[in-house]
Amino acid sequence: MSSIEPYVLPEEALEERFIASSGPGGQNVNKVATAVQLRCDVFKLGLSPPVYARLKELAGSRMTTAGEIVITARTHRTQEANREEARARLADLIAKAHIRKAKRVKTKVSRAAKARRVDAKKERSSVKQARSKPRID
Repeated sequence: MSSIEPYVLPEEALEERFIASSGPGGQNVNKVATAVQLRCDVFKLGLSPPVYARLKELAGSRMTTAGEIVITARTHRTQEANREEARARLADLIAKAHIRKAKRVKTKVSRAAKARRVDAKKERSSVKQARSKPRID
């Protein structure tokens, strides 16, 4: 899937609720609550402020004002498969938040490069001037 190290989720930060699902399953979806709604209390994860900020940005609308991330998994027909998918998605999200973006290092154009650019512009200018009609004064 990705080269990110998996994040181990602490059980005390998680809360699962099984809800009725839509999607594949026929009559099964009307009888069995197979979809899982996984809630994770972000404050119980003990994240550093920069990681928390990145997680908040990555989670977007999945994060509530109370600081919980809500993930709903309903693609599979069984509770266990949906539970595994929800946990994997949450762990992946938290692992991505731990990755720091590399800061951009500003570079300066060298004096020689600037001179080459100006020389090229002057050369193009002279070529274009030579194409114009001669002026009679």
